[in-house]
Amino acid sequence: MSVIKKPLTSTSTRPNQTLRDHVELAMRNYFAHLDGERASDVYEMVLAEVETPLLEVVLEYTRGNQTRASEILGLNRGTLRKKLKQHGLMN
Repeated sequence: MSVIKKPLTSTSTRPNQTLRDHVELAMRNYFAHLDGERASDVYEMVLAEVETPLLEVVLEYTRGNQTRASEILGLNRGTLRKKLKQHGLMN
């Protein structure tokens, strides 16, 4: 497992900003900066951007315990392992 440890810091300007708030802001920023380009496959793009750090942080929280991580994520352990491989998080 190659989970990169990063300090948990907030770049939020509001102390109680939710994950939903961050996603909304990021999406508004994304659309504001398309500069004439046509948006496509946005759903898959967002999932790809969010899934890797989600997996990394949950694995860090569980100290690499995939069984516990799969329980926290609500995923089957086999599905978790597949996702870890897809995101290059398994040796």
